[in-house]
Amino acid sequence: MTGVPAQRVLFHGVTGSGKTSAAHAYAEATGVPEFSADDDIGWLPAWTGRPVEDQHRIAADLAAQDRWVLDSAYSAWRHLVVTRAELVVFLDYPRWLSLGRLVRRTIRRIVTKEPVCNGNTETLRRALANDSIIRWHFRTFSRKKDAISQIIADPSMPPVLSFRRPRDLDAWIAAGAEPPSAAGSESSPGLS
Repeated sequence: MTGVPAQRVLFHGVTGSGKTSAAHAYAEATGVPEFSADDDIGWLPAWTGRPVEDQHRIAADLAAQDRWVLDSAYSAWRHLVVTRAELVVFLDYPRWLSLGRLVRRTIRRIVTKEPVCNGNTETLRRALANDSIIRWHFRTFSRKKDAISQIIADPSMPPVLSFRRPRDLDAWIAAGAEPPSAAGSESSPGLS
């Protein structure tokens, strides 16, 4: 490895793409502190959304730190963290992959009652509701892809490292998560 891994990294991708797992793996491999958009910023117990002004304050405080890995950024405060990021890692996986991961994860969490988002749990009723995470995947899929296209197109934004296959992301992290060589340009491992 010739470069030092980025110390302020935002993971981005559609719902179910594996951003949290990827951010965790990056943090483990590099020693950079890990933060969760859902747990640390967005959600309170009883599936109560944290007030937006509180989310802004927390996100700004997090972004001001010298070292962080964040597993996502809500559109309401994404600008606060993306402008401080040294690198954006985009999980640009096909819809079938992210949706399949999301459905399997949701079923597992319903069955195991695994706590998520500050002690909240997923239920079958919640999975079938109008505001379910699965419906959220469909409502936000294009919007999340468009957001990354805007970041890539803006020369004032940090470089974007785009992965189309999970194994390429895993290999990059295993190899030391070296930053892309050309700042400000998209690198797209896994296009074959």
